[in-house]
Amino acid sequence: MITKTDPAAATAIPAERLRNPSKLSLLWQEVKRHKVSYLFLAPFLILFTLFTIVPVVTSVVLSFTYYNILEAPKFIGLSNYRLLFVDDDIFLKAIGITLKFAFITGPVGYAMAFILAWLISQIPQKYRFFYTLCYYTPSITSATAMSVVWLYLFAGDRKGLLNYFAAKLGIIDEPYLFLQNINSIVPVIIIVSLWMSMGVGFLAFLAGLQNVPKDLYEAGEIDGIKYRWQQLIYITVPSVKPQLLFGAVLQVVSSLTVFDVSVQLVGLPSPLYAGHTILTHLFDYAFIKFEMGYAAAIAVVLFVMMIGLNRLIFKWLGKD
Repeated sequence: MITKTDPAAATAIPAERLRNPSKLSLLWQEVKRHKVSYLFLAPFLILFTLFTIVPVVTSVVLSFTYYNILEAPKFIGLSNYRLLFVDDDIFLKAIGITLKFAFITGPVGYAMAFILAWLISQIPQKYRFFYTLCYYTPSITSATAMSVVWLYLFAGDRKGLLNYFAAKLGIIDEPYLFLQNINSIVPVIIIVSLWMSMGVGFLAFLAGLQNVPKDLYEAGEIDGIKYRWQQLIYITVPSVKPQLLFGAVLQVVSSLTVFDVSVQLVGLPSPLYAGHTILTHLFDYAFIKFEMGYAAAIAVVLFVMMIGLNRLIFKWLGKD
């Protein structure tokens, strides 16, 4: 039996699609409407894709393979992750050391950067450059150069500065091995890292503090705010919230990726792996043992940890 089709019914679906276009078509319309802006953004997007997105995706793919550079990658499923969390005791120890390091240097370094930036913003303009340079210089100095000074300070013989003065004062009878004793390795790395933590976040805090409108402080005085700490809590901190968020993200990334300071001070591997961090473990498997698949799995775990902590930071500081 032959049935006749209604022409109106036949054209109903295309008309509905015209009335409710897909998200992809809407995106393409926006791209065409702002094509000049996207052309200017294209170089950054291309470089970001090549040097950020592609390496991240490649690492995720390689984490499910056995890859030693010489042979083609072989798919092994979740074996790398099972080995990481079940059989690799050194990796579990590295996670504990990294988290301990992050939960100390992260908040302390963050607070130090903000407080020092706030104090510098209170002094006259002509002196700010000198103090900013003094606190910012260690962050741009290589860990190799900084280790020369710190190795002399923490040297485990009588020529080390701390041991020398401690012996002179009668505090110790024999030199203390700061960089060989497993109980003092992490504290030493924390001290050096805090010294080098006044980086881009510190400059962001300083720039934000200098751009707080003066009218807000004058209005605060009219409303009864008299003391500096009251201005800090009720006016300054809410006014620099974007810089606080930016500095917190940078601090999380830097605290989870400590590597150069640890290697330069206590070597690779450190005594009894007391200063072994996640990034040190990754470097060991990637560029010494050349087990790239396993190193990629470590990188993915570190990436997930960073994303998780950054999400918490956005939840705490990202609210209006």
